[in-house]
Amino acid sequence: MIEVRNLSKSYGSTKAVNDISLSIGKGELFGLLGPNGSGKTTMIKMLTGQIKPTSGSVRVLGVDVLEDPIRVRELAGIVPEQETPPSFLTAEEYLYFVAKIRKMENYEKACEKWFEFLDFGDQKNSLCKDLSRGTRQKLMFAQAFLHEPELAIIDEPLINLDPVMQRKVKDFLAGYRKNGRTVFISTHILEIARQICTSIGIIYKGKLIYTGRLDDPALKERNFEEFFLGLVSQPGNSDIDLITPAHYA
Repeated sequence: MIEVRNLSKSYGSTKAVNDISLSIGKGELFGLLGPNGSGKTTMIKMLTGQIKPTSGSVRVLGVDVLEDPIRVRELAGIVPEQETPPSFLTAEEYLYFVAKIRKMENYEKACEKWFEFLDFGDQKNSLCKDLSRGTRQKLMFAQAFLHEPELAIIDEPLINLDPVMQRKVKDFLAGYRKNGRTVFISTHILEIARQICTSIGIIYKGKLIYTGRLDDPALKERNFEEFFLGLVSQPGNSDIDLITPAHYA
């Protein structure tokens, strides 16, 4: 579903992403974890063709992202870090617009399902510029899953959502994965990954310093927060090799 090889992105002398290789198979709910500024959002922007890498290759759903970034965005569902639906459209108009761009049939029913599921149907006729940050987040989440993609790529999935809605979204993502779809999330909130992910990668100062499955007995026996903090606080950790192979069958 995602195949990354020696991927790097530099801004001048700063390496935002440094020589990352990673494979994620069908049915995974993969969490990319790291402190703020570690390279998570840059990684997602390269996966979705929003920015070009300095070097390396990336394939998503069998598509070479460098050659056809638009095709990747057609196939995948994407929730960006910033919730930015068009300010001049209402919430309903925006979902209808997305559905038409994706050439969906009978999209009114699909849109209504999401208004009901995420509990913001009372805001469907409000302009996006007038929506709260939490409601804009719901709208961006709905547009990503409107066409039931085989792969969803989400930057900070629970940002701006209240605890009730966070629980609903976490349950949805876990169920989506169990139905054979694949989800890639990035987050700096460890508990999210602990609760719903099947596998994780830890990125620090642009380098992928750990990958592993959360059902690995060796990891399950450890305090997850202490394990994470121990990795990212070790001097020189941004220069070490990957602790375990970044590959999932």
